[in-house]
Amino acid sequence: METESARRGLSFQGWLTLAAGVAIVAVILIWVPASRWFAAISIPIGAIFAGIFYLWHKYKPVKPEDVDKRPLKLT
Repeated sequence: METESARRGLSFQGWLTLAAGVAIVAVILIWVPASRWFAAISIPIGAIFAGIFYLWHKYKPVKPEDVDKRPLKLT
């Protein structure tokens, strides 16, 4: 049976998991100097590509007739 908190969004367990993940990343960024450089380089690059893909698909949406075009004929 579904609880009220599960229907409203992220459950308590979900929040704890998110907090633990953020804490682990913070500890790694503090203790491992190479991870700071990796994060400093990869996060902006990822944000730039995400923005490019967002704008691309916003102004050039996928048409229904293009969905079945599979160049490798994979199913």
